[in-house]
Amino acid sequence: MSFDYTTERVKTNNLTLLTDLYQLTMMNGYKICHLDKTRAVFDVFYRGNGGYSYAIAAGLEQAIDYILNLHFDESDVSYLRSLKIFPESFLETLKDFRFTGDIKAVPEGTLIFPYEPILTVSAPLFEAQLVETALLTFINHQTLIATKAARLKECTKNKISEFGLRRAQGADAGIYGARAAYIGGVRTTSNVVAGKLFDIPVTGTHSHSWVMSFSSELEAFEKYAEIYPDNCLLLVDTYDTLKSGVPNAIKVFDKLKAAGHKPIGIRLDSGDLAYLSRKARAMLDAAGHQDALIFATNDLDEDILLALNNQDAKIDVYGIGTKLITSYQNASLGGVYKLCAIEENGKLEPRIKVSNSHEKTTNPGVKKIVRILKDGMAQADLICLEDEVFDASKPLTIFHPEQTWKKTTLENYELVELMKPIFKDGKLVYDKPSLKEIAKYEDESTGQFFPEYKRVINTQEYKVDLSYKLWKLKNELLNR
Repeated sequence: MSFDYTTERVKTNNLTLLTDLYQLTMMNGYKICHLDKTRAVFDVFYRGNGGYSYAIAAGLEQAIDYILNLHFDESDVSYLRSLKIFPESFLETLKDFRFTGDIKAVPEGTLIFPYEPILTVSAPLFEAQLVETALLTFINHQTLIATKAARLKECTKNKISEFGLRRAQGADAGIYGARAAYIGGVRTTSNVVAGKLFDIPVTGTHSHSWVMSFSSELEAFEKYAEIYPDNCLLLVDTYDTLKSGVPNAIKVFDKLKAAGHKPIGIRLDSGDLAYLSRKARAMLDAAGHQDALIFATNDLDEDILLALNNQDAKIDVYGIGTKLITSYQNASLGGVYKLCAIEENGKLEPRIKVSNSHEKTTNPGVKKIVRILKDGMAQADLICLEDEVFDASKPLTIFHPEQTWKKTTLENYELVELMKPIFKDGKLVYDKPSLKEIAKYEDESTGQFFPEYKRVINTQEYKVDLSYKLWKLKNELLNR
């Protein structure tokens, strides 16, 4: 979706042309070749080669809104006519275009792995081809940022706030990035419009310019405390953190406390955060402000968070901007949209893309994901064909899809299907949860995994296997 910045409201307007030109040229080709009504099934998934070993699904709500508003208005048709590459018969067809297919997806907040379908579209080729680009836009971006947020959260027991709006690649990326970060576990933001639109708690203090606008640091702190006595968080590194900033903050906190107010704390934005936070903590405690929090910012990422933990940094809350909102060091999720089945003689037949690169060979057929739990904890995921049924009362043997001698037999387990129906025959059949409900579900989903599967260094490989039936089908198609 996009935003009307004059009213600060989401515009559920027509984004039908949020697509690549080749989707439209293929649609026209399908119509000419009489394939436009042929049903096809496409999977959205990410490959993970060189990227994240797990991901947090996000962006489904925006994908739903896009599908609900999908239509070509007169200006869209006029623009396409101006390109002079489409026949009038095709343009006339677009005027009545509506999505009539089915969509199933994992709910937002679900922890997922490479090659697992995040979303599956089953529709006439004419419709299924059009929606590829937009669905990837929504799912790729928000899943990427939600995953980065989850990784950062795994690196510290302390709270994190999203501070990335000014460093995002555009306003929409900043706004939806804040939403995605919330899903991934970063539950406050500095982004006021995201706070308003999505009911995310907002947080923030003053900048260095506030301190520099007064004749002294102490005066700047005193004025801020006078204006915000119950929300006083002071940035202490404008001049000298330990010789000036913290001592001046303590003087102001003493006055606030004497007047019956409770200071929030201080913020560090430069220097050796581990050393400064330890010294500042000691100074605050000695002055009787043991409950004053220490916030830290300054280009933080997973490596820095882990290092600060190892150095016994006394930081309560991290504000992370650039490296969260841009998913620093992993600029793209790499999600793709691949055909897995197509109608032939009234029946869906599996399709496979074959490549010399193992990562680009796809899994054929209409599929589902089954998560295997034991005592409430995830043991493995099974990608299987949609019509497969498993009896959880019997032992289940799973195996590595390539190194097939690697086998595990599970007993006393529970099976949970991850994908839910979203659209049926073009109609929405899914009750969209609130963002708070999505966040709660994300906590539950990630809580089902042992820490070794979520750590960012030396991550233990989680078992994601193919069912025997799917593995056999894939190899049969490869051998053809």
